[in-house]
Formats: sequence, C-alpha cells, structure tokens
Amino acid sequence: MTQNKLKAHVEPVGRLPQDHPKVHMHKIGVLLINLGTPDGTTYWPMRRYLKEFLSDRRVIEVPKAIWWPLLNGIILTTRPSRSGKAYASIWNKEKDESPLRTITRSQSDILSEMMASHSERIIVDWAMRYGTPSIPDKVKSLKDRGCDKILILPLYPQYSAPTTATVNDKVFETLMKMRWQPALRILPSYHDDPIHIDALAKSLQDGLDKLDYEPEVIIASFHGLPKSYHKKGDPYHCLCAKTARLLREKMGMDKDKLILTFQSRFGPEEWLTPYTDETVEKLAKDGVKKLAIITPGFASDCVETLEEIDDEVREIFEEHGGEDFALIPCLNDSQTGMEMLRDLAIRELQGWV
Repeated sequence: MTQNKLKAHVEPVGRLPQDHPKVHMHKIGVLLINLGTPDGTTYWPMRRYLKEFLSDRRVIEVPKAIWWPLLNGIILTTRPSRSGKAYASIWNKEKDESPLRTITRSQSDILSEMMASHSERIIVDWAMRYGTPSIPDKVKSLKDRGCDKILILPLYPQYSAPTTATVNDKVFETLMKMRWQPALRILPSYHDDPIHIDALAKSLQDGLDKLDYEPEVIIASFHGLPKSYHKKGDPYHCLCAKTARLLREKMGMDKDKLILTFQSRFGPEEWLTPYTDETVEKLAKDGVKKLAIITPGFASDCVETLEEIDDEVREIFEEHGGEDFALIPCLNDSQTGMEMLRDLAIRELQGWV
C-alpha cells in the first residue's frame, strides 16, 4: 500500500466513523467520597446502614466467626435504635437527611462551579462509602457521562485502613467489574499539606474570633482507632499527631494550649489515647472553665461532631464544672474549605487538564 493510500485509511484524531455508535469521551471526573449516612433515623434504615458499615473487614478486624454472631445477634438488634436517636437529634428536617449528606452534596456542587472555570471537561460528583449514593453507581455514572479519567477525593485528611483504604477497595472492586475502565487517580493523605494546615488555622482563628471568651485549652479531637490496628502498621496515629503539631505551630500555641485527643471508641478493645471524653472530664475537674474543640480529622460535620462532641462531650464538661464550651465547625463547604479542595484537586489533575 502506498503512503497516500495509507493516509486515506487513517481517521483524523478525535473523529469517529460515521456508523460508529455515539459515545461520550474525553471528560474528566472528580468524585468526592465521604464515609456514609443512613437514609433515615428509624430502625430499618439505621440497621441497613450499620450492617454495611460494620460488616466491612477493614472497619472491624475481629475474626468473622466471632464477629458475625455478635453483629447479627446483639449489635444490629440494639444499636440501630440508639444510633437513630443520635442522628435524629441533628437531622436536617427540612431536607429529611443527615447533615453529612447535605454538606457533602454542597461541597460537590460548589467544587463543580469552581472547576468549571478551570476546564469545561471536568465533571464533579459525590458518593458515600456506606449507604447512598454508592461508589459503584457514581463511578459508572461518571464513565457513562464520558469520563475516561477519574480523580477520587476521599474526604479523609489522615489516611487509615478503615477509611481511605476501604474507599479505595470499593473503587477498585467497581473497576474490576467494568469492561471499559477509566484511568484513575486517588488524592493522597493531605494531613500535613500546607494547603490543609493553612485552611485549618484560618478556620480555627475565625471560630475563636466569634467567641465572647478566650479558651483556656483547645482540643484537637480526631476519630479514634483500635490500638491493635496501630500496632499492625496503620499510620493514622502518626498522621493525626503531625496535623495537630503543625496546626499548633501555625497558631503559635504550646502543647498545653492545643492538645490532641481521640473520640468515638467502640467496644471493649483499647483505642488510641488520650480519649476525648475522659480528657474533657479531667480538665473540668482540674478547674478549666473555658474550652473549645476542633475536629481536624473530619472534612464535614456529622454525628461524631454535632452529636457526640457538641452534645455528649459538652454535657460532660458542664457536669464537672466547666462553663464555656464551643465546637469549632469543620471546614465543610466554607469558602476556606472549598478553596482547599479546589487547590488539591487542581494539583492532582496536572497532566490531565
């Protein structure tokens, strides 16, 4: 075949044959993924959510022969009602959904507007690791909308196996079932990223400026993790400690002013210490009257911040002599938080956009 004839048989780049089925291509997906939320606060929605969450082998590493009878016998019989009451106390009644769903959707919508000015090829969406909208549904949706490249943004600043890793597991599991897979990138842990630390410092300062008192102590409370996971090599504890240290240095505070604790322990096993509730009780008993708490491990306010900290921990503080208590909001969909997510996304998209 001559060179001229060869050229005649080659389609120009980007053009499909006339009889080719219509396909959507050359879009770039950005998928925000948060922990998850029940669809309602009554028994059965809570049970479905808790069963999916507590069945994850990344979350609960107890041998299945021991854990499954406990989970399906005792825990899923009693815990849905108790957890439902906690969710009901913070439920967004106007939208009939949890604050986590409301905030995550808003983060996705705002980031979509921000990224549109960066490139019209970018499609932003959101999913939950547990509950709805699911990761498989949203990955497939982005692919169907023409995204042959997808950036996954797990909304966990500090990596751990029960959070970031299980998000990755579900994404990869979804790709395993797809014949035509998109290219994939995953936002790495941003626990010590200057962009993140600057955002936390600004958010903390803004929160403090709104108070009519000066906290004697500020607690940086992170979600807990069983100590056994740490001993097996999970880096989460070290990443939380570094976030707290960098935030403390950025704020110009000493170790007695901004301290690190861990919350939300579950079951009889020892978790990372010091515990938030016990620390708050001790501070109050020791005469601390003015306290503020920030939760730098959460990208969005949720039941662990709005109910556990701002309700249960506040009550502990006040019962033992504390007077002024404040929960500093998460970055959420604030301008500071959204500019951080935008900058992280743009950096990870280099070479694609």
